[in-house]
Amino acid sequence: MKKFNVSILALTVAAIAAFSFSSVEGGSITGKVTPLDGASKAWAIYGADTLKADVLDGTFNLQGAKPGNYSVIIEAKQPFKKVTINDINVEEGRVTDLGEIKLEQ
Repeated sequence: MKKFNVSILALTVAAIAAFSFSSVEGGSITGKVTPLDGASKAWAIYGADTLKADVLDGTFNLQGAKPGNYSVIIEAKQPFKKVTINDINVEEGRVTDLGEIKLEQ
């Protein structure tokens, strides 16, 4: 019986230890577009990897970005022009905030 209790305790400790560590799944890129209704999508491109997010109320959040240097494209609505921002450095587990991106006509 004592061996059984020790085994249960060991399994419980192992299960708690396994679930207490969360894995980091890359970084993210965020930003705000003005005017708020001037863009529809944001894209992040790094090599063969492409991330896409909707621009909602002028904000976007591209999640799951692998570490590296990205190009971010803001897909604008008419009469605005799309914006491309190059060399955006993303680090593992970090949020890269591009701040305010002003669209031009």
